[in-house]
Amino acid sequence: MQYRKLGHTELSVSELCLGTMTWGEQNSEADAHAQLDYAVSRGVNFIDAAEMYPVPPRAETQGRTEAYLGSWLRGRPRNKVLVATKITAPGRGFAWVRGGPTGIDRRSVQEAVDLSLKRLQTDYVDLYQIHWPDRYVPSFGTWAYDPGQERPTVAIQEQLEALDAVVRAGKVRYVGVSNETPWGITEFVRLAREAGLPRIASTQNAYSLLNRTFEMGLSEVHRHLDVPLLAYSPLAFGHLTGKYLDGAQPQGARLTRFPPFGQRYAKVNVPGAVAAYVELARSRGLSPATLALAFVRQRWFTASTIIGATSLEQLRENIDSAQVSLDSEILSRIEEIHNRYPNPAL
Repeated sequence: MQYRKLGHTELSVSELCLGTMTWGEQNSEADAHAQLDYAVSRGVNFIDAAEMYPVPPRAETQGRTEAYLGSWLRGRPRNKVLVATKITAPGRGFAWVRGGPTGIDRRSVQEAVDLSLKRLQTDYVDLYQIHWPDRYVPSFGTWAYDPGQERPTVAIQEQLEALDAVVRAGKVRYVGVSNETPWGITEFVRLAREAGLPRIASTQNAYSLLNRTFEMGLSEVHRHLDVPLLAYSPLAFGHLTGKYLDGAQPQGARLTRFPPFGQRYAKVNVPGAVAAYVELARSRGLSPATLALAFVRQRWFTASTIIGATSLEQLRENIDSAQVSLDSEILSRIEEIHNRYPNPAL
């Protein structure tokens, strides 16, 4: 396992990060602990959670993911792993999360951090992220900005001031964003610099062979402002394993159990692109998942690639991908496919 510096911070994160959003829904507490034990034994030191997890979000399960991570952390040396979690932003409902997220303001941040720390059974988190922007932005499968959907929002400087309070209290080491845009990141960095507030360390955005939109503007922002990518959905909800090809619905698979989550990938060019990437992987003696994960991991702007698994077998394959380096020939073939099927799942 290799490690990379997370932006401007002192954190050295493993190039693979263990994602947790299935814990408490598809995975039991025992499953979660087994995944943690195995991932750490393989050199993973970075764990990503969120207060709204597991997914799909429900009142009955909210907070279980952090609680499962917390019961594992209890009694273990806290400085051996880097824990990231996220505050739920407004705009998507979830009335059961702190009575309904109202904005990334001082009261909400303080309450959310304290509740997360209680579930995590720790005194601090290493990286605290805004799960999606407080303001309206197109996200989660939509891409066209519509001014008509703008809503009242907490000013970015006020959000940074709220985050500054928990950093100063020692409850959070560094802050980050997720599902952000180039404009949003530049504003967060500019205002932090001007007001002497915490500088964001990273942005957690979707990135995969089926969705390379990070390269359009966010990669340039990273180049100049040092805000690297924490890539989520590198396997495109399992599509890039090939298991859903030809309309297959494997028993127990995520999109078999929760079809609404497949809408982002229910687009005309997704099957053709997936089939092409699967064929390329197999022609080179790689599993499709290994090809997809190795591609994301090797990108110059990626600090860590977030992997998620519901079984130890899947987790083992995902972590094994860190040993694979894609050569120039296979990268060239990937570009050929991308030119045929550019970003089929925005």
